[in-house]
Amino acid sequence: MSEKATAIEKELRSFVIDNFLFGQAEETLSNRDSFLEKGLIDSMGILTLVEFVRDKYSFVVEDEELVPENWDSVQRIVTFVERKLGENVGTSPVASASEPEKQPA
Repeated sequence: MSEKATAIEKELRSFVIDNFLFGQAEETLSNRDSFLEKGLIDSMGILTLVEFVRDKYSFVVEDEELVPENWDSVQRIVTFVERKLGENVGTSPVASASEPEKQPA
């Protein structure tokens, strides 16, 4: 795992433990544990995670990206964040998403 991925993982684990597990069960939460299957986080909790990730890493999360494959475990979120950050190298994703598309003259 890269240094960047390790940092992302630590931030996400800390957020999940502090906000959904209330500081408990840090040792028993695996990075691959399904939040939904284990009953750790409900759909509103997933939206809270999406907001955290979007704000923390400054990228736009598209509606079609709101699927369990991206959000159902710490590991899945780390993979998603790394992919999004890789896509946005050299761009300003928040600014570009809010700017209207230019029409050809």
